Amino acid sequence: MPAPKASTYYAELVASRRATLSAETTAILGNTTDIFCEIGSGHGHCLTAYAREHPKTVCVGVDIIGERVARALRKRNRAGLTHLHFLHADARLFLEILPAGVWISRVFVLFPDPWPKTRHHKHRILQSEFLTQLRARVHPGAELFFRTDHEPYFLEAQASVQDHRDWRLADIAWPFEYETVFQQRASTYHSFGAVPQS
Repeated sequence: MPAPKASTYYAELVASRRATLSAETTAILGNTTDIFCEIGSGHGHCLTAYAREHPKTVCVGVDIIGERVARALRKRNRAGLTHLHFLHADARLFLEILPAGVWISRVFVLFPDPWPKTRHHKHRILQSEFLTQLRARVHPGAELFFRTDHEPYFLEAQASVQDHRDWRLADIAWPFEYETVFQQRASTYHSFGAVPQS
């Protein structure tokens, strides 16, 4: 029997990952209808601190690197925070499989990889397609908070929001301050908030 084509193998792998992630997400959220989400939650320092101060808010951290998620889960377990969850997933796939009826009320994107080389800019998370996908899963009154120490990425992300038909930049207070490792290392950083267009 001939070996399966690479494209077929990849499609099967993605389908399997989608099914597994969907089942895992449905199981941890149960009857939850409203969540706070951190995209690129890393080792979970910030979201764990946020969850500790917001015991009635279901918090979900998503990161594409499994080792980071494992460390975040250990941190969550030590803290005994049953309303805090971490998922090993691509953010776009997470938004795709988020159960119907579950809405995101607040989103953090903190110090994402800036992919500084021009040929890699397509990998940056805060772009028009992602903003469209995110808008479909948030409350009308949701808030998006972005922070980076890479000024060119900040300006690009800010422009992406400003030019998007579904979002607008907003002068809203930063809801929770916690110095991440990246923030501690940064000599300066840039932040903005955004809300869906009404």
